[in-house]
Amino acid sequence: MDKKRLHHIWTKFRAVKPWYFLILLIISAGFSVYALRQNNLEMVHLRNAVFADDKNNGDVNAALKNLQAYVTTHMNTNLSGGPNAAYPPIQLQYTYARLQQANNQAAGANSTLYTDAENYCQQKIPTGFSGRYRISCIEQYIQSHGVAVQNIPVSLYEFDFVSPQWSPDLAGWSLVVSVIVLLLFLVSAGVRLWLKHYAK
Repeated sequence: MDKKRLHHIWTKFRAVKPWYFLILLIISAGFSVYALRQNNLEMVHLRNAVFADDKNNGDVNAALKNLQAYVTTHMNTNLSGGPNAAYPPIQLQYTYARLQQANNQAAGANSTLYTDAENYCQQKIPTGFSGRYRISCIEQYIQSHGVAVQNIPVSLYEFDFVSPQWSPDLAGWSLVVSVIVLLLFLVSAGVRLWLKHYAK
């Protein structure tokens, strides 16, 4: 390309100042930081709602669904609180403790059940040597009055949700705009330097 042609391109390209893109980059980066912070603050709010419902015996399932729906569709919503934080980050300790307490009470009720069954069947069937005729009565009483005691796996009350690397929200799109504007700034600055050098 001859110098005359380069000089003509240079005179046209001079109007496009790289600092225009720099200003746009600063604005879009500001939007990105703001939107990423808002995503994180909303996650913290929803996580605290889960912990509050867990502690106060509220609707933990609804709070968990809200948290999961938000975290899995918004970037910068990682639930982990740092390298030394508990894992998994959501542990419904109060809900688990209430279930465990109910289980222990059921186990305590079952411990007196056999004595109650013997007393009931002794009144119902007072005759019989060594109570051998009462065995089927005792078994029926225990089956009908017994409380089932179940093992409660702690893993059913621990949760972690994965945040996406990019999400189509204000934070995601402002990051895309920031990257595009950064590339435009670098290209315009590079082309400007090249034309300035070779067109003169």
